[in-house]
Amino acid sequence: MSASSPILLTPGPLTTAPATREAMLRDWGSWDGEFNRMTGRVCAALLAVVHGEGEYVCVPMQGSGTFAVEAALGTLVPRDACVLVPHNGAYCARLVRILERMGIAHVTLPLAEDEPALASAIEAAFLRDPRITHVAQVHLETSAGLLNPLDEIARVCARHGKRLIVDAMSSFGAVPIDLRGSGIDALVSASGKCLEGVPGMGFVIVRRALLEQCAGRAPSLALDLHDQWVYMEKTTQWRFTPPTHVVAALSCALDAFVAQGGQPARAARYARNRATLIESMTALGFVPFLPAAVQSDIIVTFHAPHDPAWRFAELYAAVREAGYILYPGKLTEVDTFRVGCIGAIDEEAMRGAVAAIGLAIERLGIRVA
Repeated sequence: MSASSPILLTPGPLTTAPATREAMLRDWGSWDGEFNRMTGRVCAALLAVVHGEGEYVCVPMQGSGTFAVEAALGTLVPRDACVLVPHNGAYCARLVRILERMGIAHVTLPLAEDEPALASAIEAAFLRDPRITHVAQVHLETSAGLLNPLDEIARVCARHGKRLIVDAMSSFGAVPIDLRGSGIDALVSASGKCLEGVPGMGFVIVRRALLEQCAGRAPSLALDLHDQWVYMEKTTQWRFTPPTHVVAALSCALDAFVAQGGQPARAARYARNRATLIESMTALGFVPFLPAAVQSDIIVTFHAPHDPAWRFAELYAAVREAGYILYPGKLTEVDTFRVGCIGAIDEEAMRGAVAAIGLAIERLGIRVA
């Protein structure tokens, strides 16, 4: 890859395979039967990734993953509900902002940016506040790369009869998720993450029985998940203009996902990328922000060097010139930067990126200790 077509070390958009990009070279009619059948195959494949066939349905939504998250919260949560948001990062904060805009009552469980949302803490919140009816949980908080223990959280929600809506934006396809008997009511993700498609399509995998109860609830026409599902069930078509090229790219990416071994193989490659990255960056003197016990394989946050010469923008520019795109930090209390491990890349790409970082800090006169 060259500086004009760099490797994206970000949590989405990310580097895609040539075949995925080539899939976008054909134009599709939005009402065309072949395109609608492709949409159906994509939705079926997405359900299969998390073993959701039968009890769950997959509803695609135009737009980024946040569009799908807002559609899920707006459609699935009654206006008189109260939502608990375990809060350990920027994407948890986004859930809170959506709930605020919708006027839905909510409470937060404040956590440190390196502190996972434990089931015991969530259970304690249920006991403190009996108003809580729902939990909106970010599975993998990519502001730091922290993985929250979803299985334990789902079990405690089921035990207490609380609805659970999961933002699985950066975990779907890479981290094991099994909806069978899970207690999860809805799972939200998008095309441009660990499935290695391109951005532009979110999707919600939701219990059919729950979605059937939600007619007319959404405050938004465009983000009405129930209306989108009913229309697609009736006609096989999208309600409004679909992101045709994005769907075609995702269809191709899902074919590759299955051919390469599915979620276990995707997880193994990302784990190798993460291990290579941390080992190589540690050799340069950089320190990961998270302890290994809660570090995901999706993105790694590193402490910025304590050196007056440190400026992330300068490092970014130098590394981009070498053909790699880094990601700024999103932590509020600590100066950090992030390096993603996902996309159609392998350990060689990680070693190349770290070599570029090493040359950049030497050129910029940055001391890392």
